Amino acid sequence: MDNNNHKQRIFSGVQPTGNLHLGNYLGAVKNFVKFQSAGNETLYCIVDLHAITVWQNPLELKKSIRELAATFIACGLDSEKSILFNQSQVSSHSELAWVFNCVTRMGWLNRMTQFKDKAGKNRENASVGLFVYPSLMAADILAYHATHVPVGDDQKQHLELTRDIAIKFNNDFNVPNFFPCPEPIIEKNSPRIMSLRDGTKKMSKSETSDMSRINLTDNSDQIALKIRKAKTDQDPIPDAISGLETRPEAKNLINIYSSLEECKIQEVLDMFCGKPFSFFKPKLTELIINELKPISNQITKLLNHQDHIDKVLYNGSLQAKKISKPIIDKTYKILGLKNS
Repeated sequence: MDNNNHKQRIFSGVQPTGNLHLGNYLGAVKNFVKFQSAGNETLYCIVDLHAITVWQNPLELKKSIRELAATFIACGLDSEKSILFNQSQVSSHSELAWVFNCVTRMGWLNRMTQFKDKAGKNRENASVGLFVYPSLMAADILAYHATHVPVGDDQKQHLELTRDIAIKFNNDFNVPNFFPCPEPIIEKNSPRIMSLRDGTKKMSKSETSDMSRINLTDNSDQIALKIRKAKTDQDPIPDAISGLETRPEAKNLINIYSSLEECKIQEVLDMFCGKPFSFFKPKLTELIINELKPISNQITKLLNHQDHIDKVLYNGSLQAKKISKPIIDKTYKILGLKNS
């Protein structure tokens, strides 16, 4: 399907559940800032409706929404260059999600591996919202006719479904190319940051142990402790990348260093080959603190001015509505739900 008649527009959403960590920052948010700086039209959404697919404490959720907004801003997302908003304040997401629930096939949703992972063995007790989560994600993207979506490995399948929904809608109602087929933005250089406790698992907000991750709000002492306690092995740092292949924890720490320095892994190995991790860890700690301390300080300042955060989100929602409302109106007209 040809997207040439659609304005290039980048959309991404992040759930307000738990603090963002170093993996989120290096793998996603840092790239959000780059896309914004490249002059693209960018929309960054706090997907709070996705968060309630599992039960949330209302007071904690409200707090988490502000904290994520503060983190976005502190990391460099500029409300003058990007549209920053939370999903629940723009009704287009929910309206289009219902339309897509009626377009999406049960068989498609049954194949979604993330639902199986999240529902686990207790599938019958999972919420319907968790099952139809991918339809809402498709609506998030297509309500803005977004053409590009930054995705990680865990969201590729959902973006493929979004493309299937767009194609089916366009075919069902004989409106060729009404909804674009969004393209994934897969940053080849974006690192996959792993747990500090287990180098075979991705760094995660949902991991039980806080020692498994570096939160963007951690202070210098917390960062130093977590890196000092990070799992490694007894062998020195090798001189070649092949020497890291069977050492996931060692590979992870080297990867973090190269990502922060924005240099190749081999360059890090050249600097530290033969050194023990007791020598390397303080250097890595210093690098992380230098990167994250200004962000952490800015988050704290912003959270002391909640009115400013709320204003940014409110203004962002107005901008988002301006883009999405004509698309929803046209969708309703195509469906026969609206006369003009």
